This record gives sequence, C-alpha cells and structure tokens, in this order.
Amino acid sequence: MSILAVSPARAGSKGIPNKNIRLVGGRPLVYYAIRNALDSEFVTNVVVTTDSPEVRIIAQQMGARVHWREAALCSDDVTLDAVVADAAFEGAWDWVVTMQPTSPTLTTATLDSAIRRAIDEDFDTLISVVNDPRLSWGENAEGDISPNYAERLNRQWLPADYAETGAFVISRASVVTPQTRIGEKVGVFEVSPGEGIDVDTFDDLRCATAHLRREHVAIYVNGNNMRGIGHIYRALEMADEFYSKPDIYYDVNQTDPIVFGRTAHKLIGVDGIADLFERCRSKDYTLFINDILSTSIDYMIGLRSVVPEAKIVNFEDDGEGALKADLVFNALYHDDEFPHVKAGERYYISSKTFLFYHPIEIRQRVERVFVSFGGADPQNYSDRLLAIIAGDDKYEKVHFTVVLGRAKHNVDGLLEYNSLPNVEVLYDMANMPELMSMCDVAVTSRGRTGYELALMGIPSIAMAQNKREEKHGFVCNENGFTYLGLNPPDEILKSNLDMYLTLSREARLRFQDMLLSHDLRNGRRRVMGLINSL
Repeated sequence: MSILAVSPARAGSKGIPNKNIRLVGGRPLVYYAIRNALDSEFVTNVVVTTDSPEVRIIAQQMGARVHWREAALCSDDVTLDAVVADAAFEGAWDWVVTMQPTSPTLTTATLDSAIRRAIDEDFDTLISVVNDPRLSWGENAEGDISPNYAERLNRQWLPADYAETGAFVISRASVVTPQTRIGEKVGVFEVSPGEGIDVDTFDDLRCATAHLRREHVAIYVNGNNMRGIGHIYRALEMADEFYSKPDIYYDVNQTDPIVFGRTAHKLIGVDGIADLFERCRSKDYTLFINDILSTSIDYMIGLRSVVPEAKIVNFEDDGEGALKADLVFNALYHDDEFPHVKAGERYYISSKTFLFYHPIEIRQRVERVFVSFGGADPQNYSDRLLAIIAGDDKYEKVHFTVVLGRAKHNVDGLLEYNSLPNVEVLYDMANMPELMSMCDVAVTSRGRTGYELALMGIPSIAMAQNKREEKHGFVCNENGFTYLGLNPPDEILKSNLDMYLTLSREARLRFQDMLLSHDLRNGRRRVMGLINSL
C-alpha cells in the first residue's frame, strides 16, 4: 500500500513571522510533522511543499522530498486542498495524509493509530479533532444572539463538540482534488488536548513549547516526629510549581501518609530504597527531587543509575551525596562552598498563603502570644510551655494560641488545656498566617515556622529541636530572634517568655525591623528559576 504524507510549509506567515522555522522545544516547528511522517510504520513517502529555502534545507537534511511550490499557490486565499493536490500530483497513491507543521505535539503512535483506523474502517476521509464541549452562543443572519445549546449543563454532561486540529487529514487518494480532500464517508479521530495544540498564535506557541518541554517529575520525601514534617510541606509546595502532576514517593517505614494531609497529588509508598529504585527504573523522569535530609554517595550513585536522564535536585542535604546532585538548596544553612549548592534564606520557599498577608502591626503592649513548634515537636516544648502557663496566674491576662502539628504526640492530653480561659490549643491548622497575624509575639522552634514568623514580622523566642537544627543559621539573635539553644531549662524558657510579655513597643519594632530586613517572599521564584535553568 502506498501512502503519501504531505506537509505544507510556506514561507509567509503574518501572525507569527517565520513560524515554520521557529525553534520550538529545540527544533524547528516544521521538524515535528516531518519526523512523525518519516517514523510512521504506514507512510511510504514524505513530501514537503514549500516556497521557503530554509524549510527546503530542513526537509532535505531530514530525508524528506521537497516539492517547490509555485507562487500562485502561496497566497493567503489559496486553500490547502489545492496545495496538497499539487504536491500529490506525481505518483500513484492509495492514501494521502495532510500533516500541517502547526501540530508539533502530535505523536507518531497517534498518527499510526489514525491511519490504521482509516484503512480498517474504510473511510474516505478521517480528520483529527479535539472534543471541546462548552456552552456557546451564536449570531443569526439578523444579528440576534442565541445559545447553541438546548439546556445549560456542566461541561462533562454536554454533547461532544469536535474541533478540527491541523494534525492530520487522512484521505483516500481518489477523493483528493484541487477543490477538496473530503470524501463521502467521513470520520473523526479524537486526539488528546495535549496532542491537539494547533499553533496559530503566540499563545499557542507558548503552549506547544511548554508541552514539548514538559517535565516528568518525581519527589522523594520523608517526615515524622523525629525528623519533622517541614520537608512534607515543602514537597507539596514544590509539587504545585510544575505543569504536570509529580510522583511523590515516601518510605512507608519512615513516614505515615497522614502527614501529607488532604492532597490531590499522587502519593506512592515504597518499602525502602531498593523498592524506590525498582519503581523508578521504568520511568522517564526529567527531574528528581530529594527532600530526605543528608544523602550518601551510594544512594546518589544508585539513583543516577535508575534515572539517568533526570536532573537531581536535593533540599537540606549536607551529606556526601550532595556532591553528586545537579543542584542543592540549603535554605536553613549558610555553607555554599560549592557552586551548585545554594544556601541561605534567599532560597526559603514560603507557603503560598503567607504571601497574601502583611507583617503585623506592633501594638502598644503584648496581648496575644503565638506558640508552635512545627509539625512534630520531639522535645515536647508545647507540653512544657503549656505547663508553665497553667502554673502561674500572672499569665491570665495574655491569650496564648498553641498550634500542634500533624506528627505531634500526646495531642489529646494537650487539648485539655483548652479548659483554661486564656489558652487556645489547636491541632493541624491550615490557616497559620491568619492565626499568626492576630498575635504580638511568638515562641517557636528553629525550622520552617521560624521563617514564617519572620515573614510576618513577629518578634519570636526560638529553640532547637535537635542537633541538626542547631546548625540552622537563619533563626538567630542577629536576625531578630531570641535564640535559646537546644532544650533549655524551664526557668530559661519562663524568664524569656516573661521578658517578651513586657517588651516595649519600641523594642518590638526593632526586632521586627531586623526580621523584615530579609527577602523571604521571593525564594520560590529564585528556586524555580534555577531548577528551570538546569
């Protein structure tokens, strides 16, 4: 069977100058149609009809035949029917497939499925379409506007509405004339919206480029009571930055899926590193993100072997494996002796909701205290502070908001402190910036919450949860916090709390100025800019 693919690619394009030779995803736009035709198991001959010297060079270098188009067939009012018939004039073809360069996202597999269907079901013409049902309105000859539907329904219940794409028109050769490529028996072949992009505007060009460069992203993250769950929060924030749904892996031996909260992201539990590697081996990831604290050389070498095409980005990694990553972000540290390690608060990724809140207004006196020690609080600072508050009547005139995280132990016991009139103990709250914004000072640990309080300009007392947190550099006295170290005695905690409750407005304003002197709102942009540049 003889099947000719014709790709019409003239030089003139007023909407997008030089459209057919523009680089899209690293290749000229016309490249994709030619490549699909050459790779097809059904197409026997490929011809590009053009008046462009550049298109001719591209087509010839790829191995396609070039039909030089006469000027009379290059004007805006000439239909593709005449152009295709002219290119198909020489030769005895069974089928002629029109493939416009404006559909670069079509795959060869979809093209071949369509050709197979046209042959098997004996169509005269089979046209590529996308199903795009929507509520629409039309205008009649008198200029009156009326609905193109009988009943208003949600989109998923509307009848099919097929819009042609430029991907392909498969025609029996006998129906191809200068006037038409449409025979009596016509069918449509539905392609996905991603494969149905038709480049007519610059917006279409952006969409096609994004599709061709689309990421296939994996994130490996763990969080628990001892490790903390700031890693989980950051992984979910990162997952929202991509134009695809990442595979989020976690080790079932280290992480309870409940710490992810309510999320529509794809969570995949694995039983150790060997299971992770086995699952990743068959994937074609372009980006792999680790948020598991320190990595080893062996882990990174093993990961490289199963995702050889992926760029690897690690967060909070001060292990030897960091040397094997393409990019490392250590927002909590300041050690960036290697060029690929980006350290410091400039790379902190704030929760999206915090970006909609302004720093607090410093009041004349302290009325409300915010207390949160992250998602886990392994040192039980929440328990100790609540016991201090409950044990002294002098705190009765101050309101304390205490937020417990998803991985906190003894939650039920701590919720009993809600019986105190000046204490509000909350569990796993989503409206953290709202709760913070109502407070005057805070007590926290040295992780993610410290950054959030600094972003809100709230003077804060801070303590480390473990030796690793002791190395975190941002939450320190020089940046406007009062840092008490790891596991300070209760009398130190109490004396500093008492001091903060009596701080003057001027003193708290000085603390706030120090906290707000750091640009914590643009870290997400910096991180994604560096990742996208890999």
